[in-house]
Amino acid sequence: MTTQAGVLEMTFAHREDRSVLTHLYRQAPLLVQQALYWDEQLPGLPCVYVITTSGCVLEGDRFDISIAVEEGAMAHVTTQAATKIHRMESGFASQVQRVDLADNAYLELLPGPVIPQRNSRFVTETDAVVAESATLLSAEILSPGRKHHGGGELFEYDLYSSALTVRRPDGTTLFCEKIVVEPGRHPVRDAGAMGGYDVFANAIVVTPSVHATRILEQAAAGTGADQPGGCMAGTGCMAGASRLPNDAGLAYKVLGTETQQVKAEIRAFWDLVRREVPGVPAPALRPWE
Repeated sequence: MTTQAGVLEMTFAHREDRSVLTHLYRQAPLLVQQALYWDEQLPGLPCVYVITTSGCVLEGDRFDISIAVEEGAMAHVTTQAATKIHRMESGFASQVQRVDLADNAYLELLPGPVIPQRNSRFVTETDAVVAESATLLSAEILSPGRKHHGGGELFEYDLYSSALTVRRPDGTTLFCEKIVVEPGRHPVRDAGAMGGYDVFANAIVVTPSVHATRILEQAAAGTGADQPGGCMAGTGCMAGASRLPNDAGLAYKVLGTETQQVKAEIRAFWDLVRREVPGVPAPALRPWE
């Protein structure tokens, strides 16, 4: 078993007419090269791609990621591709994330989908400290495995565990959420779980209540008779938004049969957050996405 202890530290700060990546520390296999400014809607937004040089997450990997966004700064953090959790003989891989948003900070933490392969085990924990005037948008998309690989590989992984805890700077806990999927112990096709769907997404926006209320109203208004289940981006999925405890913001959950359907739904929700908080739409979908 090869163990890789990847470390990534990033700090974003506001400088003149843009936000900049002021601190970067990286230890393989985690890598960030530089901040890019490709978003025409927000030209001052630094966009960072987190790269895994090994190409996937391997048995025994331990990743430690810290992201700080200082007062009035903004950032977009994503991955270079889907996160592939490689097949494991024993043990597991894990990731710990710490996020710290100061007053009026804005962070989009939108990694690519997670693809857990057969017999893989992955545990991820995120601890976020978010000021009352700041906004954190995070999302995770969990695929059932290598659905179109060979004869198909659906829900053959052993464990996927994802936990999120959000606090205020004074230490007050706003909410904790944990998602645990163990297909071998608890069948995912049961009612109240995945049912007939294969792909799951969970988007969380921690934002001032005035923003949350308007986003929720627009999400509800964006559904129609031809969009069953509350989907904004189209048919073939189920989706719904709800308020988080302690007036912290909103949770938006999606079920779909294919990854692209679910990604489109998360993008539609991202667009609502973008239009409400920074006041501009999400960037146009690029041909390779």
